[in-house]
Amino acid sequence: MTANLTTNLKGKKVLVTGGSKGIGKEVVLELAKAGAIVAIASRQVPENLAELGIHRAYSIDLAEVDSVSAKVQIIINDLEGLDILINSAGMAYTAEILETSLADWQKVLNLNLTSVFECIRSVLPTMRSQNSGTIINIASIAAKQAFPTWGAYSASKFGLLGLTQALAAEERGHGIKVMAICPGSVNTPLWDTLAPEVSTNFDRKAMLDAKTVAVMIMTMLSLPANATIQELVLMPNAGVL
Repeated sequence: MTANLTTNLKGKKVLVTGGSKGIGKEVVLELAKAGAIVAIASRQVPENLAELGIHRAYSIDLAEVDSVSAKVQIIINDLEGLDILINSAGMAYTAEILETSLADWQKVLNLNLTSVFECIRSVLPTMRSQNSGTIINIASIAAKQAFPTWGAYSASKFGLLGLTQALAAEERGHGIKVMAICPGSVNTPLWDTLAPEVSTNFDRKAMLDAKTVAVMIMTMLSLPANATIQELVLMPNAGVL
């Protein structure tokens, strides 16, 4: 499979959102090993770009959805095209629905769903002109099963899965693959953004490793042109944590 990945992805132009940490960072490392030309869009730009195999890095706050489209277009112009978009940027949020403010609700939906929508709308004209392209949206098991106090997050991920399904149906005639991966709990810095009383309830040692998720994404990318994985659910062996 390694040889196939190298053959399939060498020289491919890829944009990874949220590529500076967590699953996005691990995907970048795997893509670089396969010889892809990788750009990242992230609020924080790592200093060791060459070490990570990143060709270009763009400091973009994807939660500012009104400016996402124009900034992604700059990336496409700089790369002189785009073959693959991996939407990895996202945020966690916990609160009961009753305690979720409208501002917080919109913040979660903006980053986890609307920014993905804007990234997709930006890359589709280029991919359609090539009659080829791949879009992978990183959803969550919370896109398949809602959990108490994770209502806003689950809603954003359910929406992301619906967006993925609709887009796949619309774009397959243009030679574009659209896929989603729904991991269970993954041990990433995302958990550090939650209140201690929430994050300490989870056994992070039992969670998936971000690299494991990245390897599965590479498998999705390695499929021949006439094959796709519409949705891939990847869980820790311990189940839902």
